[in-house]
Amino acid sequence: MSISRAIFVATVFFPPMIVCAAQTAATQTAASGGPAAAAASSTPAAGSSFTPVAPSDILQHSLDEVRQTVGDLKLDKWKKGSVRDEAENNINAIQRYMQGTLPALMKEGDAAPGTLSKVLPISRNVDALYNVLVHVEEASRVSAPGDQVGQLQQALAGLEKARVAFGNQLQQTAAVQEKQMVELHTTVQTQAASLKAAAATPPPAPKCPAPPAPAKKKKIPVKSTTTPSTATPNPTAKPAAGTPANPPAKTQ
Repeated sequence: MSISRAIFVATVFFPPMIVCAAQTAATQTAASGGPAAAAASSTPAAGSSFTPVAPSDILQHSLDEVRQTVGDLKLDKWKKGSVRDEAENNINAIQRYMQGTLPALMKEGDAAPGTLSKVLPISRNVDALYNVLVHVEEASRVSAPGDQVGQLQQALAGLEKARVAFGNQLQQTAAVQEKQMVELHTTVQTQAASLKAAAATPPPAPKCPAPPAPAKKKKIPVKSTTTPSTATPNPTAKPAAGTPANPPAKTQ
């Protein structure tokens, strides 16, 4: 019915816990109010933007309630026996864990709420904490007074709601990142196909420009060098054949 501190430590640090939230649990969480309900009801519809909130916004209230409830338990009023002894070991382990390991994990998760490698350890450890608290609550129903049983049940219910809300956010974060990876992969494949097609198609031959038309030469007018017909005859020129050398003078 209860587990030892050694089992608690092994459960916290070693086996991974599967993070999953049912739709009905999310609906119940949203209707209950509080930070956990706000995170559960903030799951966006398909196609809308999504920004994860800090893990402490979802879990811190319920964790504080668990810490206070466990710290206020009066084991001296429990029935003596092995049930009380093992419950005491589990309670001491829970207190040390919530003061040491969990705050460091919450700090890292709050700094990067959208990074799964930072928030998944919180989910695993909160799941382990919940399992141990379940055993303490079961032990209280056997050995503890009624008022302490009620306090443990209330703290357990609050932690369960916060745990489901945090699981919803993890699932949504994973879905968004998966979609981004698919889109990126598709883009890279499309670009690679375009580059391959461009490399396989030879570029068109370059078109040589047409040679310019030769410039037309302007005709320069030639100046005539011949003398008019009224020019004085050359006295040394020989008369043509049959022409008297000295024509007779005209008589009066």
